[in-house]
Amino acid sequence: MPTAQADRSDASALIDMRSVFKSYETGAGEVPVLKDIDLQVGEGEFIGLVGPSGSGKSTLINMITGIDRPTSGDVWVAGQRLNDMSENQLARFRGKHVGVIFQFFQLLPTLTVIENVMLPMDFCRVGKRSERRERAMELLELVDVPEIADKLPSQASGGQQQRAAIARALANDPELVVGDEPTGNLDTVSAGLVFALFEDLVDQGKTLIMVTHDRELARLVPRMEELRDGRLVAAGEIDQRLAAGR
Repeated sequence: MPTAQADRSDASALIDMRSVFKSYETGAGEVPVLKDIDLQVGEGEFIGLVGPSGSGKSTLINMITGIDRPTSGDVWVAGQRLNDMSENQLARFRGKHVGVIFQFFQLLPTLTVIENVMLPMDFCRVGKRSERRERAMELLELVDVPEIADKLPSQASGGQQQRAAIARALANDPELVVGDEPTGNLDTVSAGLVFALFEDLVDQGKTLIMVTHDRELARLVPRMEELRDGRLVAAGEIDQRLAAGR
């Protein structure tokens, strides 16, 4: 198991993972989930992350977002080593630097859509309180759903809720946007619209990582990484599987 600590991150990479190993203790003993992961992602890249269920995709995303910590190895994001941070520091770091989009939207049901979008700004005290609603409305307009601003999430369609969730993820203008199966609960048309919005965000300079089971969608992503049994698959092997339609 790797134990060396990197002194600093690769200055050219927004994400720099080095020799990351992650295991969990169970009643049956130690279960490895990620094995010797080395991954560098530059600013403005759009990456698709694929792999079968149980391959470690969600765990890898949790390392990048600071939701979980590696057993060993180093995780650097935006020039900061996440291993060194307390839980409070990680929460603040995520709020400022990382926008996360979930498959099931995760909008708070008792708040209006625009109040949901304002939450990250309130949490990180970004901007003047009097300006946050205006900023939230601008984001809802950006994702083309301003008409649902004052509705509860339950009054909006799935596609509208996911667009609102994207607006919330962008509230604090993060460098990195991570989508964990962001189109998995959407119909084909809505999924296509969300994907087009992701492309627009990358064109604007955001770095985007999208976990997906949809290989047809993954084919459209400029760079694809595949996890199998906790390890990243070599690019050549991914190309062979895509050519074979697997």
